[in-house]
Amino acid sequence: MVIDKLENLEKYYALNPLFKEVAAFLAENDMNALPTGIHKIKGDDLFVNIQEAKGKTRDEAVIEYHRKLIDIQIPFSGTETYGYIPVSELPEAEFHEDGDYALVPEAVPQSYVTCKPGMFAIFFPQDGHAPCITQEPMLRKAIFKVKN
Repeated sequence: MVIDKLENLEKYYALNPLFKEVAAFLAENDMNALPTGIHKIKGDDLFVNIQEAKGKTRDEAVIEYHRKLIDIQIPFSGTETYGYIPVSELPEAEFHEDGDYALVPEAVPQSYVTCKPGMFAIFFPQDGHAPCITQEPMLRKAIFKVKN
C-alpha cells in the first residue's frame, strides 16, 4: 500500500509501467467533469471508474481485495479513510474471477489511513482494503484499475 500526494505520483512509476499513463490521464482530464462510470484508457489493462459512492462508517465498510488489478484510489469531494489488512491474514472468501474481487465482510482492518483531495492510495493485490469511509453523505472519487 502507498499513500501520497498526487504531485508525487511520478516517484512510483518504477512500480508499474502503467502508472505513468495514470499520471498523463490525470494531467489531460478534468476529473471533476468526467461522468460517473468506467473510462477505458488502455483496454482492460488500464481504466478508471469515476464513482459517486455513499459514505460509510468504519463498521459499514467491507474489506475487499483483487488479484490481477492494482487500485489507485483518489478522492475528489472529501476526505476518504481506508481500512487496511494484509490479504495473507484474511479468512478464505469467495473470489469473483470475472470482476477480480473478493469481499470479506467479517474481516476487521488492522489499521486505517486517510486521503484528502489531492492525495492517492495505491492498493496492490496483497492489500486488503475497506474504502469509502467518510463523513460525507456521498463521495466522488476515481479508482484507476491497473494491470498488475
